[in-house]
Amino acid sequence: MDSATAREQALDAAETLFYGRGVQSVGMDDVRAASRVSLKRLYQLFPAKEQLVEAYLERRDVCWRGRLAESVARQEDPRERILAVFDWLEGWFGEPDFRGCAWINAYGELGATSERVAHQVRAHKRAFRDYLGALVADAGLPPALTGPLFLLAEGAMVTAGINGGTAPAAEAREAARLLLG
Repeated sequence: MDSATAREQALDAAETLFYGRGVQSVGMDDVRAASRVSLKRLYQLFPAKEQLVEAYLERRDVCWRGRLAESVARQEDPRERILAVFDWLEGWFGEPDFRGCAWINAYGELGATSERVAHQVRAHKRAFRDYLGALVADAGLPPALTGPLFLLAEGAMVTAGINGGTAPAAEAREAARLLLG
């Protein structure tokens, strides 16, 4: 198996395990077993578990933001694109394997002790906020709306992760609609 294939198999397994069970409860041997990549190869690719977590978050970020942008882009009206963010969140919250925000979860487990993880989490949240800011600008709305919209989305993620269900996204969407006037 070449390095690229082994890396992808390891990341696929890590994502399933880390997101499903939490980072700290998963060992490198768990990733080895799930990925069918030898422990030696796994450590060649990721010399420390922290590097595997970093790569998992980085890859998940690209996928998550891509799925969001693809869904939002289907709306023609710029204001509706902002509300479509909350519609997309509602769909994500309703997925059978939804366990909250991977970045918030990882930060809660490792953010205080891993600068690599904290950096990935901050980069993801900054990119998401910047994306919302671009949607606000495209709609010709005041930049000051970006922060409250970001907080609504983040609050919905935390609430849905803790309580389950899709209602937090619908509630945040309604609050966003009121903010947009």
